[in-house]
Amino acid sequence: MDRAAIVHEAFLARVAAGDFPSGAPAQTTLPRPKLVELYRAQCLSRQLDRTSRAMQKAGQGYYTIGSSGHEGMAAVAEALRPTDMAFLHYRDAAFQIQRAAQVPGQTIAWDMLLSFAASSEDPISGGRHKVLGSKVLNIPPQTSTIASHLPKAVGAAYSLGLARRCPPEHRCLPDDSLVMCSFGDASANHSTAQGAINTACWTSYQSVPLPLLLVCEDNGIGISVPTPKGWIAANFAHRPGLKYFHCNGLDMCETHRTAQVATDYVRTHRKPAFLHIKTVRLYGHAGSDVEAAYRDPRATQADEANDPLLHSVRLLAETGACPPQEALKIYTQTGDQCTRIAAEAVTRPHLNTAAQIAASLIPPPRACAPTNGPSDPVRAQLFGADLRAMAEPQPMNRLISWALADLMLAHAEVIVAGQDVGRKGGVYGVTQKLQARFGPDRVIDTLLDEQSILGLAIGLAHNGFVPIPEVQFLAYLHNAEDQLRGEAATLSFFSNGQYTNPMVLRIAGLGYQRGFGGHFHNDNSLSVLRDIPGLILACPSNGADAVMMLREAVRLAREEQRLVVFIEPIALYTTRDLHSPGDGAWMQTYPAPDRRLALGEVGVHGNGTDLAIVTYGNGAYLSRQARKTLEAKGVDARVIDLRWLAPLPVEALLAQAGACDAVLVVDECRRTGSQSEGLMALFTEAGHHRLARLTAEDTFIATGPAYAAPLPSAEGVVEAALTLTGRTG
Repeated sequence: MDRAAIVHEAFLARVAAGDFPSGAPAQTTLPRPKLVELYRAQCLSRQLDRTSRAMQKAGQGYYTIGSSGHEGMAAVAEALRPTDMAFLHYRDAAFQIQRAAQVPGQTIAWDMLLSFAASSEDPISGGRHKVLGSKVLNIPPQTSTIASHLPKAVGAAYSLGLARRCPPEHRCLPDDSLVMCSFGDASANHSTAQGAINTACWTSYQSVPLPLLLVCEDNGIGISVPTPKGWIAANFAHRPGLKYFHCNGLDMCETHRTAQVATDYVRTHRKPAFLHIKTVRLYGHAGSDVEAAYRDPRATQADEANDPLLHSVRLLAETGACPPQEALKIYTQTGDQCTRIAAEAVTRPHLNTAAQIAASLIPPPRACAPTNGPSDPVRAQLFGADLRAMAEPQPMNRLISWALADLMLAHAEVIVAGQDVGRKGGVYGVTQKLQARFGPDRVIDTLLDEQSILGLAIGLAHNGFVPIPEVQFLAYLHNAEDQLRGEAATLSFFSNGQYTNPMVLRIAGLGYQRGFGGHFHNDNSLSVLRDIPGLILACPSNGADAVMMLREAVRLAREEQRLVVFIEPIALYTTRDLHSPGDGAWMQTYPAPDRRLALGEVGVHGNGTDLAIVTYGNGAYLSRQARKTLEAKGVDARVIDLRWLAPLPVEALLAQAGACDAVLVVDECRRTGSQSEGLMALFTEAGHHRLARLTAEDTFIATGPAYAAPLPSAEGVVEAALTLTGRTG
């Protein structure tokens, strides 16, 4: 049965007969024309759903999640300002439509139908996805990953107070704005939502400004699983630091009145609020969903009988804003309008090539104020005795710490955040002294939640900051990897480059730590990062490279709006020697502040032509040791340090390896899913025939004396090189 047709016919018949569902008498201070405007937004949302279903049946539209039953969100939009950033639930077409009414010059029906038709002229995604969103309306696009937008909404709300104290160059949200984030009752159960709301409460509990309006649209069911009655209120009504409001979303007057009170509370007190809106879901979960297969027909019919548009027509009549017959005329005219516009929208061009689809993966560059670097007296005052130590060779962790300080000194919008990065200075001391030098606003100690750490960074980037978040260990990233894959890396793609998430995520990772942590603190897998389109993956092997690559990473984020993940090999943080105890050969002096290593620039050690050893991170350290041994055995090798793992530095790599007779890939990650697989394919396709690889075994790393047993060793590199080149010891 076509439930959309049933709801439509019932609406026409009941309005004509004056048969309306019961409800509270109209109470509102809104003028009558504004009530009619809200009703028009609700009608357009409903008719767009009907038109979308017709387009899909005709093969001219694509998968969509409708907003029918959630039309009350138009009243929430009216209670907010267009300068309030809104991260929307996928059922919030009515919110976007009403916000468009607040901004002159919008063609909202045309814009949304272009999106339904996947036209390349769709003003938000350029034909890549059916999403709600608009740069002009301050609505970043959201995909359907459940609750993944809540952490960044918390981060964006936090950025408002931070921007008052430390205004970034590319700030886009005004002082008095707030952030709104909406989601469904089922999504509220997701660990991502629970973590984000807990973070909001944790922040508010400490009286830190966080102007955030959380809107839960409770239609009582999550796809096919009912939400227990009273669950949302029981779960959220008494959270510390979170003010709770409730309204009937079927009543646009009550919804606006309650939303206005909630919004005023958030804007005045700069504290988060939870607005619980009771709604209904019409037509099932999505366009392809057959609700009758899993839901009691009586529940479906009860929701349909409570159609919010019927409530709105009743309220318009009670207030004298619009008689039922005029309301019915608005509804039918809106439907005719959608049909006419859709007929034109489906004729508009589409994306046709892979290149067109991928064009928005890489954000556009932005103009930034020139940075000449701090003066010598300023640096001398900041670094003190450390300035003298910079002239002496130092281990990697200390050099990275100085690089972070220099970058923060040069760029006021750079923010460091993560667990223990402040007073403690990080697990390995990399962020030591930063909070003392720059204060807690710019070096933020977060709570223990990787999703919230990355959400904070994404939200800060939405308001012009250049965040450098830290995840303590590589294995902990798996708790939050969707914040990179589903949010940060896709935002430019789904917004056609209009919204971006520039950041540099620092992660201590990889193996070779002696006697500490086992597989969680020696995680040697980067595969979850390598295949995210648009993400830059960097991994230095020594301190000087780390400094110069980190500067390039921040430049990429700041000027080119790129998402960079910076993997720092834990075992090399404090490594001093290379060939023999006390030689100090793995330490370097601090590179001058204007020196950096460009994206795609590889490191080359030696100029041998017998063998190219292609590697990175700890593998570069081991291969440098092995190269000396190989030289004594008659093998003239060069070590090529990749530095940049994604995208691979193909041109530089092939140019260097092409001068050698054989290529050995040394990869400390596991054999399955490691960089070595892509490298072997690259060299094979380029015509190299003498190839081999040495990788870690497909196992986790143990704690204790056997920590290095599954990993490549310098001796293993020598053996593999001799075998490949046909030499003997």
